[in-house]
Amino acid sequence: MKKKYLALAVTAGAFAATGAHAQSSVQLYGLIDLSVPTYQSHANANGDHVIGMGIGGEPWFSGSRWGLKGAEDIGAGSKIIFRLESEYRMSDGQMEDPGQIFDRDAWVGIQNDTFGKITAGFQNTIARDASTIYGDPYGTASLTTEEGGWTNANNFKQMIFYAASATGTRYNNGVAWKKLFDNGIFASAGYAFGNSTSFGSNSNYQAALGYNGGPFNVSSFYSHVNRVGFTNQSFSVGGNYTFGILRANAGYFRYLGNQGDLGQRQDNAFTVSLKLSPKGPFDYELGYQQMRTKNAAYNSDGDIPNANIGAFDPTSGLHNGYKETLYWSAFYHLSKRTEVYLAGDYMRLHGGYTVGTTFGATNQLELTSGVRTRF
Repeated sequence: MKKKYLALAVTAGAFAATGAHAQSSVQLYGLIDLSVPTYQSHANANGDHVIGMGIGGEPWFSGSRWGLKGAEDIGAGSKIIFRLESEYRMSDGQMEDPGQIFDRDAWVGIQNDTFGKITAGFQNTIARDASTIYGDPYGTASLTTEEGGWTNANNFKQMIFYAASATGTRYNNGVAWKKLFDNGIFASAGYAFGNSTSFGSNSNYQAALGYNGGPFNVSSFYSHVNRVGFTNQSFSVGGNYTFGILRANAGYFRYLGNQGDLGQRQDNAFTVSLKLSPKGPFDYELGYQQMRTKNAAYNSDGDIPNANIGAFDPTSGLHNGYKETLYWSAFYHLSKRTEVYLAGDYMRLHGGYTVGTTFGATNQLELTSGVRTRF
């Protein structure tokens, strides 16, 4: 009898919880990605290789994370929305960014069928979201008002910094607006406050425009970054086309970075990739990217700084060169939530283009296997 009353009490409590707040929801979600084993050549100054768990402890594809997201219907076709998201490392259990618990998202906003979605706080740059559809083959094919991403810790992630703000590929103190119209047109704008007495210092404004055309989708953005008194500008355009089981992606990036008395750094970069999704549990990806820089100053370590966020050494001189990367992967989907994968990339550096992860070598090979699951 007691069991019967207990079951009735639990059922009644669940009904009250859902019935009293039928228009509200809070969801706990997450993703776990573990790359093991991994191989990386030229992993130190002696040219030795390393075999371990992750690339520098990081998974090859997407950072492991957990988060909370919620929505509350406030009537008139509007709802209040929020997201809090934190990244951690499976290899050692550490926070990805020590001291910053919500290092992926911390924002609140309002969404309406008519005017779109407005969010404020720590969040993706809208340039990053707009270029997801052609940045690599692992994101969505169509533009949406949700946040997009690129892959995480490998030798082709640097291209994402052309879509960055003054503080990285996410805005600090950011406000973003996104709208997907019924005719397939996508429009977005974002601004990040510098939070200083000089209103424009360390600020960032961006605008993006795109179109979902069914089998083909296109997108573009313009970005203006003020970082420690130097103005950086980026422009990009790209898209994708799906031919049955094959999706092709391509995009172009142009970057102009002010270097004070050293003049302007000028980058031209492009990316092309393919995703093959035959019937069954497998899919396959192949991509190539090239990042060319002209008149670029090195940073204090003697390497090419990442676009928009990298500090440069005014005494380093100017350098020309390019970085090219070929990457590939194969996934086997065990279920809708869980998959295993094999992946790799090969990077070559030319001319004066240097990166710290090769320790002076002009090439690097990375190979990995792994598992990824969602909850």
